[in-house]
Amino acid sequence: MFWVKFGLIAIIVFVLISTVKFLLRKIFKVEKVKRTFFSYNHINDSHRKVDKWVRTFTVITLIILAILVINYKELSYLYLIGVITLLTVDYTIRAFFEMKYSKHPKQAILTLAEMFLMLIAILIVFQYWIA
Repeated sequence: MFWVKFGLIAIIVFVLISTVKFLLRKIFKVEKVKRTFFSYNHINDSHRKVDKWVRTFTVITLIILAILVINYKELSYLYLIGVITLLTVDYTIRAFFEMKYSKHPKQAILTLAEMFLMLIAILIVFQYWIA
């Protein structure tokens, strides 16, 4: 039953993000940028280097937090704080590089909107997971 709920939530979040991006593209006249599926899509070499460090730090941090949560169930809020912080850092860095160095600086609007929707989805899922 867990996987059915998880799949349903993932589909709802995907549809919501796609709809919001579509609407924001129309409202702000942001042109669609062609990206390959499952690629990093770095803006420049500096973005690639910064993103590499952020992803490495994220993996190490989430492993440590997962171990803490497994051993101490009462620290589950700490994992939530870590996920939210790391997700915010990742999306903010991407939005910064899109705004400053990209040929399409309005893409940062879509990135920030996606970040907020992901944060809301994580908070909702975590709230129901704890309850």
